[in-house]
Amino acid sequence: LTVAVAALLPVAGARRSQDLHCGACRALVDELEWEIAQVDPRKTIQMGSFRINPDGSQSVVEVPYARSEAHLTELLERVCEKMKEYGEKVDPSTHRKSYVRVISHDGTKMDLSGVKIDGDVASSLKFACESIAEEYEDELIEFLSHEADNVKDRLCSKRTDLCDHALRIPHDEL
Repeated sequence: LTVAVAALLPVAGARRSQDLHCGACRALVDELEWEIAQVDPRKTIQMGSFRINPDGSQSVVEVPYARSEAHLTELLERVCEKMKEYGEKVDPSTHRKSYVRVISHDGTKMDLSGVKIDGDVASSLKFACESIAEEYEDELIEFLSHEADNVKDRLCSKRTDLCDHALRIPHDEL
């Protein structure tokens, strides 16, 4: 029995880490998309070259601020603070962990049954979020600078493999 438990510990630890990183990625994308949606769509920012053309003019264009690189970079620097507003939920049948908001953006009541809320969960999620934001900053900006569908799945599963573990569940867990 001891040998069997010892053999399963690395799998459980790896799954916990995968669940955490997948959850952090999905929460990060949710928070970024929510923040982008809060920006007035008419707000623009001037982008362009600092180079002066032969005629003395500069090439400057106005782009929507919400999905500008400047705005997305700013969001990436502070968005992981929002992870303190998340709790951990364990699926009773698969024992997989997922992370859900425990404080709604608009103040509506939320069903928090079965959600674990504590500082360790929040700090682990924040640390994972910061790691993902740093490591995948270019990909996040690339995906979010254009309005696209299924950014969470495309980024967290296909591009980064952070949520790819769902495809590799051992047969005894199916």
